[in-house]
Amino acid sequence: MSLHIGDTAPDFTVETTKGELSFHKWAAGSWVFFFSHPADFTPVCTTEMGKTAKLAQQFAARNTRPLGLSTDTVAEHLKWIEDVNDTQDTDLQFPIIADADLKIARLYDMIHPSQSDTAAVRSVFIIDPKQKIRLMMTYPMNVGRNFDEILRVINALQLADRQHIATPADWHPGNKVIIPLSIVDDDAVKAFPQGWDAPRPYLRLTNVD
Repeated sequence: MSLHIGDTAPDFTVETTKGELSFHKWAAGSWVFFFSHPADFTPVCTTEMGKTAKLAQQFAARNTRPLGLSTDTVAEHLKWIEDVNDTQDTDLQFPIIADADLKIARLYDMIHPSQSDTAAVRSVFIIDPKQKIRLMMTYPMNVGRNFDEILRVINALQLADRQHIATPADWHPGNKVIIPLSIVDDDAVKAFPQGWDAPRPYLRLTNVD
């Protein structure tokens, strides 16, 4: 199936390294960083799993739950986690989905046949507490993900939801944000009493907490 931003993330029940997981129930009230891997015991994936584990507090501070997927079994995942912890000097605690039958990978369109018929590409889904897909990214198998960008986009999405703003290119917390065109000036005066700079009528930049 083809998924789009704004779609409800498909629900599923599956075995993981933390036991059976019913996705919507498990994710309720939280943001989710759902990310796939081609296979266990592979070098790029091992570094990514380790990095996610090391960022556990950063994700928790953003009310975000990591959820991994690899097209192998729970038994293989558990052995792999030992390698991840040892080589990456961490303690991996988030669940990893067992998807040897490719059911979830196909549900989320993670199998790209020109890359592999059996291994998932490096997909990223950021899913909000209403279980809506807010961001999708896909990396090739031989390129590791940029976790600074993953945290940055979660920050941006959450700030946009709280303050009804948009973020400019290369935005980071503390930078100016954009007042969306959907907010006319009369309403913007009330919503943003701190004022704004407008190098063009359609480009209004302001600061928010």
